Amino acid sequence: MKPASFEYYAPQTVSEAVATLAQHGYDGKALAGGQSLIPMMNFRLAQPSVLVDLNGVSELFYVRPARDSSVHIGAMTRQREVELDPLVGQVAPLVQAALPKVAYPQIRTRGTFGGSLAHADPSAELPAVAVALDARLRLQSRRGERWVAAKDFFQGFFTTLLEPDELLVEIALSPLPPRSGWSFMEVARRHHDFALAGVAATVRLSGSGECEDARLVYFSVGDGPTVAEQAAALLRGQVPSDEAIQEAARTAGQADVDPSSDINATAEYRRHLVEVLGRRALAEAFGRARGEG
Repeated sequence: MKPASFEYYAPQTVSEAVATLAQHGYDGKALAGGQSLIPMMNFRLAQPSVLVDLNGVSELFYVRPARDSSVHIGAMTRQREVELDPLVGQVAPLVQAALPKVAYPQIRTRGTFGGSLAHADPSAELPAVAVALDARLRLQSRRGERWVAAKDFFQGFFTTLLEPDELLVEIALSPLPPRSGWSFMEVARRHHDFALAGVAATVRLSGSGECEDARLVYFSVGDGPTVAEQAAALLRGQVPSDEAIQEAARTAGQADVDPSSDINATAEYRRHLVEVLGRRALAEAFGRARGEG
């Protein structure tokens, strides 16, 4: 199929882009890498009457360090560039563990880091990773700019905090504290397919070996990134034994997620995957926190 007709704008600056979005409101849609939006337009699942192409906005393409040791990523930076960037690997290795699971290299060469977050597909890896890392997102409009936490940015099925006249322009990722560990795992029918279920995990140990903090963020099991709060609460203050990890993973599968059935998997199978992936991811993350690899 072909998309419905639309007006096309190609701004060269962020100021031009947000001015165009402000002018057209809900009729406008920002175009980043186009790997999600264009297929949706071709199938007429999305029918914006105005398309604002951000590919000429050079100020949104960057990866750079900040004084607080965080790494800042421009929203239009290609996923493949983020995947290979040594600074991202140093500050946020969880990001580089997840990115090879995102579609194929050809897709990641066009797809953008910010575009995936703004699209908010509940099956996408990067929104869950952003929440697990407590990423901060900078949104900009003609009214000014604001920073929001990733956990607040995702509002539901393909829905975010972005107003019609706003752009996601930058993502800030801070390094994990000392004695922290991380893990990323997913299960898909075929390599690079959308996952049936997946998880991004981060943990932190005290000096005496108890769990000070844990975060399990699942995807493909709800309307967006799903934080397993009850599972994490069971781990805090405990030495992360195999039994404690098993109980937390079981709680995640039975109490923290509410998956639905579709042609790819039943809800019960997804609950099973949540438990299995949670157990494996927590074991790996705590191992990293203890310096075991």
